[in-house]
Amino acid sequence: MRDLSDTEIGELQEMFDEAATGHGASAPRGTLDVSALDGFLCGVLLQPQRVPEAAWLPFVLDAQGGKPPAAGKAAPQPPWLPLVRRRQAVLEEAITRRQWFDPWVFEAPGAAAPDEEAEALVVRDSVLPWVAGFALAAERFPALMRHDAQALAEPLALLYLHFDAEDLEGLDEEPALAAALAATEPPADLAQAAEDLVRAVLLLADVSRPLPGVTQRQPAPTARTAPGRGPRGRRPRSRSARRARARRA
Repeated sequence: MRDLSDTEIGELQEMFDEAATGHGASAPRGTLDVSALDGFLCGVLLQPQRVPEAAWLPFVLDAQGGKPPAAGKAAPQPPWLPLVRRRQAVLEEAITRRQWFDPWVFEAPGAAAPDEEAEALVVRDSVLPWVAGFALAAERFPALMRHDAQALAEPLALLYLHFDAEDLEGLDEEPALAAALAATEPPADLAQAAEDLVRAVLLLADVSRPLPGVTQRQPAPTARTAPGRGPRGRRPRSRSARRARARRA
């Protein structure tokens, strides 16, 4: 399956922008941008049972709780749907085969960061839409999160460390995730952040979609650790998932 080109990704974003602004008062409330869409599709594909398209597709145009068309109303196929389906097929193949893929993360404004703290904010802002899209899928389709907490801890920490502490809830019921978050430092740059996204997705796939005849591998210890760092929070709920509607500047 041929992946989308940079031109097609740009066209897809333009279609989303038009869908969000071109219908006046009836415009969708929270259309995903392409980065959030990519994380959302990964979250959908990581579910242990296949999620029907009719169940996840409405959230593309309404991240706050999309609803399928009313029965009996046959709406024309939106022009962006073939591109979304193609990207989903590319991601599904990569996840099924445990292969590298290029996540759709884009450098946020402020690339010429004057210091390490500012650069860290740029990396976080660049990755956050993707992670928020994943969090939206994890919230709306929670079967993935019902797997063993210890096995989920490291890959979830690689993703959820990008959220602000106030966007995350307490860790009283998630000691494994709390420990993983406490031990995981943010990526040094955007390239490392993208690698972490892919690593997290493939580790989660080993948990929720294990390959036939393959013993589930244990997550490798995170290389970037900070023993004195405090916990960041637990699995995001709806408040964090709403970040998925953030538009690319």
